[in-house]
Amino acid sequence: MQNIWLIVPLVIAIFIGWLLGRKSFSQEMKPASEGVLGRDYFIGLDHLLNEKTDAAIESFIRALEVNSETIPAHLALAKLFRRKGDVERAINIHQNLLARPDLSRQDSLRVQMALALDYDAVGLLDRTENLLKDIVKQNPPRETRRKALTVLTKLYEKEQEWHDALSTAQKLSPDETLDIRHECAHYYCELAEKSLKDQQYKEAADFTKQGLQLDPLSVRGSLLQSRIAIDQQQWKTAIRALRNVEKQNVKFVSETIKDLECCYSALQNRTEYEAYLRHCLSAAPSATVILALAEVIKDDRGVYAAGSFITDELKHRPSIKGFNRLIAMHIEHGSENARDSLKVLRSLIGTLEASKPRYLCQQCGFSGRALVWQCPSCKSWSTTKPIQGLEGE
Repeated sequence: MQNIWLIVPLVIAIFIGWLLGRKSFSQEMKPASEGVLGRDYFIGLDHLLNEKTDAAIESFIRALEVNSETIPAHLALAKLFRRKGDVERAINIHQNLLARPDLSRQDSLRVQMALALDYDAVGLLDRTENLLKDIVKQNPPRETRRKALTVLTKLYEKEQEWHDALSTAQKLSPDETLDIRHECAHYYCELAEKSLKDQQYKEAADFTKQGLQLDPLSVRGSLLQSRIAIDQQQWKTAIRALRNVEKQNVKFVSETIKDLECCYSALQNRTEYEAYLRHCLSAAPSATVILALAEVIKDDRGVYAAGSFITDELKHRPSIKGFNRLIAMHIEHGSENARDSLKVLRSLIGTLEASKPRYLCQQCGFSGRALVWQCPSCKSWSTTKPIQGLEGE
């Protein structure tokens, strides 16, 4: 990481040197002025070679005269400060640039956009919001407008202002929303969650539908549809939504089994439930599916058949969940002499299972025992999935 912070100023130094050399070549400058510029620049290089990054950057700033050609270098230096966490210095650079009366409209918009990112980085969300709104009002070029609206949408996301986030995103053209369409689908789901909590079922269903229109592969949308239907005892509708999850992401099939068992039981249709579990066993195998099918076998053919089924499946797909359930069956129906030992073993495995995370963010590695749709660590959406393998599904 330290090497990166050394390389970035070096690249900037080369760029500044090119700017100064270009200016010296294209203009006749006073010798005294030229000496000052050259001295600051070479002092900066000396600091850089001695790994005094901050001192080097200060020298480069002094060496740079503010004009349309050097604005990119000033912005690059300020961006470097922001990435290093020294946002106050980045803000000072941007504010000083904006104070110049000779700044062109295009450069002013670029500096304002960078300043908005500074404010956002230090959590000055009100200032960020006001500045981004002001940029949009100035009728900027398309790319600047797109960036401003996108950052403003993400700002409302931070504040959990889902309606504002969606209304801001809707100001973008369809091709411009591709990068945040996935997020917008979650905003609709957030609104649906709130409506469902208030038992506003029609409103919740409408929000969920809009979310699925934006992202047809939204597992969260299908799970929400099923919850809305279950709350209203619309069992067949719930089953359709739950079974749709397999087509969206097979890793989440395990999240549907408990509700599917409830729906099929309410309809007294155990045959179809078993058929779907057997389908999942081949198409989307998981410990949850194996154990659910074992319970069906146990009800139909007894505990011995269920235990044999789990044993066979564990040979192909070992899991702590499966071992724990198999031990429980042996305790329930095994010999009296072995029960005490099996209870100790089950307790140990149960403690191990309870200590292990069930979900893992594929983006940053954050893990936990509850399914969250936005990672608490990296803030990415839909990157948290059920853990697979021995300690998971």
